[in-house]
Amino acid sequence: MVCGKGQFVKGIAARVDDWLIRHKDEVIGWRRHLHSHPELSHMEYETTEFIEETLRNRGLTPHRFPGTGLMVDIGPDTDDKLAFRADIDALPVTELTKLPFASAVPGVSHSCGHDVHTTIALGLACALADHADSLTHGIRVIFQPAEEVMDGGATDVIAWGGLDRVGSIFAVHVEPKLKVGKVGVRTGAITSAADVLRIKVAGPGGHSSRPHLTNDVVYALSSLVTQLPALLSRRIDPRTATVLVFGSLNAGYAPNAIPESGQLTGTIRTADITTWRTLQELLEELITQVLAPTGCSHELSYQRGVPPVLNDDVATAMLADAARAIDPQAVVQAPQSSGGEDFSWYLEKVPGSMARLGCWSGEGRMGDLHQGDLVVDERAIGVGIRLFASVMEQYAEVTGTGGTSGGFLS
Repeated sequence: MVCGKGQFVKGIAARVDDWLIRHKDEVIGWRRHLHSHPELSHMEYETTEFIEETLRNRGLTPHRFPGTGLMVDIGPDTDDKLAFRADIDALPVTELTKLPFASAVPGVSHSCGHDVHTTIALGLACALADHADSLTHGIRVIFQPAEEVMDGGATDVIAWGGLDRVGSIFAVHVEPKLKVGKVGVRTGAITSAADVLRIKVAGPGGHSSRPHLTNDVVYALSSLVTQLPALLSRRIDPRTATVLVFGSLNAGYAPNAIPESGQLTGTIRTADITTWRTLQELLEELITQVLAPTGCSHELSYQRGVPPVLNDDVATAMLADAARAIDPQAVVQAPQSSGGEDFSWYLEKVPGSMARLGCWSGEGRMGDLHQGDLVVDERAIGVGIRLFASVMEQYAEVTGTGGTSGGFLS
């Protein structure tokens, strides 16, 4: 499904729809420019310049964040603005698509789909610019840097005032497992908390012929690999979708020498916010218990990532109604993902919801996020812009903030 003219019946959504039909080629051009010029987290300087210039050319006054990223307010300066967020950074992944507008930056690509998110938010802002004087409620569009790194940009945006006087916030994330036109919604956790742990294990070292005279670091590390996930499954409710996976084990240099130290690194994810807040203490306890018989010591380095994205029930219902207003068959139930997403930090402060935006063409194999061969059906951009405009109308109906002509218009 790709929404066409006439499928919105009232207010601001119809005007955004008309704008999109007239500016479709320009919007696609924005996306292709962004796609071919990806920039890594905290380095999105040209991307920020491009967004700012485009917004200023539409008569808007964006506010730059320190470093990279920006936000723009549209309409009246109300105390409970409706916000939309897009992430603007790319990944250190080589693009393999061979598209005419493929990444021109070696080793960097928008295999995350953030170029699509940025274009959707930019299209919405520019469409609303033509009606800024008629809006009855304030809109904020946030272009957030550095979503793809652990010290993600969401907390910075919040510290810089990005949520000041915001009443609710929405976002989308492209989903190559959904056909274009479908919108995946889910109340509660739609993503997981994602933390990184490093466990350094140490002993005196020794000869492999005399393991009984030393503390076997390699044996201790392998005990953690096998026993720690198993113990967690007996200490944590399995319904929390808590998953510990080790990605590396490094120790030693010779087959006949027991090393003095070694290290494990891995990730731990959970969909439950309460569990997330207790994981570090529990892991420290379990590691100590597993290693006690080996005589080895350890150091745990635990890097907190992001909490789960916990979609508000009212906001999610609003998002689903907005999608159905475009197409009654658009809404599907989104699965809970073990991936992390720093949109969660916004939802710790204000209610809101994130949706999965279908971007598979319906032909050929489905790609996957964070892979160099990801190809997004560009029709998803129009669906995303229309979805956000429809959210505005639903928000106005639910909160009573709309004008007399429907939606956000006076």
